Amino acid sequence: MDRSEISSGKKKALIVASAGGFLPQFEMGNALLLQSLGYEVLYAANLDNPVYPFDADALVAAGIRLFNIPAAKHPAHLVKNFRAFRILRRIIDEEEISLVHCHNPVSGMVARLAARFSRRRPKVIYTAHGFHFYRGSGWKAWALYGTAERVLARMTDCIITINREDAENAAHFHLRPGGLRFQIPGIGVSTERFRPDPERGEEMRRALDVPADAFHIVSASELNRNKNIETVLRAIAQCGDPEIRYTICGCGPLEQQLRGLIRSLGLEHQARLAGVRDDMEAVLNSADCFTFSSLREGLGMAALEALSAGVPVIAADNRGTREYMRDGDNGIVCAPESAEAFAAAIRRLKADPELRRAMGRRGRETAMDFSVERTAAIMRTVYEAMGDG
Repeated sequence: MDRSEISSGKKKALIVASAGGFLPQFEMGNALLLQSLGYEVLYAANLDNPVYPFDADALVAAGIRLFNIPAAKHPAHLVKNFRAFRILRRIIDEEEISLVHCHNPVSGMVARLAARFSRRRPKVIYTAHGFHFYRGSGWKAWALYGTAERVLARMTDCIITINREDAENAAHFHLRPGGLRFQIPGIGVSTERFRPDPERGEEMRRALDVPADAFHIVSASELNRNKNIETVLRAIAQCGDPEIRYTICGCGPLEQQLRGLIRSLGLEHQARLAGVRDDMEAVLNSADCFTFSSLREGLGMAALEALSAGVPVIAADNRGTREYMRDGDNGIVCAPESAEAFAAAIRRLKADPELRRAMGRRGRETAMDFSVERTAAIMRTVYEAMGDG
């Protein structure tokens, strides 16, 4: 590390996550906020594991310094995570970090341990984007993740949660002396970017080759088991309605498996994998409804973006969607793994355009409570409190 690059005279904040694309996807607002408060921002993540596409040069141009750490998302990868711990501890000491803001369970663990055993002992903020233990999860999740979070809380100055159930659990943690707890409405929805725009929606339908008279369903997520796209595909197959089209946005480890399922269900002309999109606001405006079928969610920004765009949501019932979904009001809530329930919801919305419009209007109202402005106001309070300590 070049010492000439280290002494900038500014106080320094280190953001830590597991995947390289996490900051530009979810934390750019916080990075800019820290800069406005006089911090130099450093970002440490596994840059070789982007998950979300990102432009490293753009981050550097925004004044953010990048560090590659071999952090793994699973705690069983001991060698990788121990190496990440040693690198983070060195960064904290050599860069004279005064504030660490960490995310994700495993990288949050590694970062907090690194801060605890550093010479600097910086202030530590941990944002829980959905604890891996929750009502309905197995005893192993409570034993492993619940115990780990309680222990790590003692190395934490501020813990941030994004739903009421997690906030209730965090209330029982023992933080560092003077520790603070906050609940935020996720990373915040840009209600200006995600807003109803029928004209743009028509253009996107043409771009996606969705017929004007088709019933267009959209989802956006990483393609993994938790996101449960399979249930939606099976629901569409049960509907047996050739007028239905389904656009699946995102990438992930189950992509090939989902392609195979689409073929086996005979949905080749109805369902398509559209990959990661940087124009989701337009894709959402082309939709008649949005499906959000996750088995587990801390909150669910994709669903909130759909609501903000005025699109009714068919959502799986989980602790995240309970924060904003009102069954029959701004969408329909289903049992997570019930293809029958999702199929019934699809049929209901397809048959009633006026209901879709009414739900869309109420969804837009709901999204206002989860705006990026509300989140930014709370995060400013958090960062100012940590800087004053």
